[in-house]
Amino acid sequence: MSKASGQFTSIGGQAVIEGVMMRSPHFITIAVRRANQRIVMRSLSYLSVSETFPFLKKPILRGVVTLLESMVQGVGALGFSAQFAAEVDQPDQPDQVLSQWAIAGSILTALFLAMGLFVALPHFLTAWITSSAAVPITAQNPLFHFMDGCLKMAILLIYVYLIAWMKDIHRVFQYHGAEHKSIYAFEAGLDLTVENARKFSTLHPRCGTSFLFFLMFMSIGVFSLVFPLFSLTELSLNPLLNHFYMVLIKIVLMLPVAGLAYEFIKACAFRMDHPFFRMLIWPGMVLQKLTTREPDDAQLEVALASLKQVLCLEKKAAEYPAFTLQKNELEIAQLSDLGQVIAQVAEFPEA
Repeated sequence: MSKASGQFTSIGGQAVIEGVMMRSPHFITIAVRRANQRIVMRSLSYLSVSETFPFLKKPILRGVVTLLESMVQGVGALGFSAQFAAEVDQPDQPDQVLSQWAIAGSILTALFLAMGLFVALPHFLTAWITSSAAVPITAQNPLFHFMDGCLKMAILLIYVYLIAWMKDIHRVFQYHGAEHKSIYAFEAGLDLTVENARKFSTLHPRCGTSFLFFLMFMSIGVFSLVFPLFSLTELSLNPLLNHFYMVLIKIVLMLPVAGLAYEFIKACAFRMDHPFFRMLIWPGMVLQKLTTREPDDAQLEVALASLKQVLCLEKKAAEYPAFTLQKNELEIAQLSDLGQVIAQVAEFPEA
């Protein structure tokens, strides 16, 4: 298994249903394997809000912007891929398109459940445990938030482990591994072929799974410090309402904590040749063993097609300043249909 190169690209991705989304500085391409085994790709141009407001490129803020933009882009990518999942499940209705309201409703429901599962549930469990006379710990005590964080991490690990047994999620995790292998091949300066990508690891230091782990971990320290220091534990005389307010504050504080987690991962990723930083990033890499699986060649082909397409679009935009994306959907039979793309990591460095 080949090791990672010492350089990182600003191009990243996300696994979707039967496919992969790749994001470059100015374009997004979602590639999905159809029921007929052809690869359909949708490309979109975009401009980060940080390009309009440069102050958002500052440390911490850039992490928050990246998180929010990734969430919005991820919703669109999942919506596009879900259309083809419906095509596979209902082959007699190949043109069925999921309504945007249905997709938005599903995403909002998922976010609500995520906040309930990973923020509200561990907090109220901690409140219930510490309400016992045998455990005299109040929310003013940093130990309360430490216990809350430990429960949060435990719930996350159990949740990821359980969903990994689902067939559909298992395939998404395979595409997650294919995304990492494709990025590694590009960062190593190799031709974007299945043969070259196959030999790389499915674990990447800048993965969203690592980000999620350190987001959870750092929230323990931040909450343990902020709530007692700013007296945010006594906002109401009603104990239940008081804990409800604390949960809302924790949800809001997740944004600056996300910025801290983003900076931590970037700092470690650029220093992976040093044992100390490899040790720091190691827990997130271990968690990726749950969220990535070894992909097959067909899945690698989809991830590489997505990557090649965004690179192709970036090259055209650089060569022709007036270039605009005219045709946003393309369907190919195999990866070689895209031809060769000459691009270097130095053209798209991770800042």
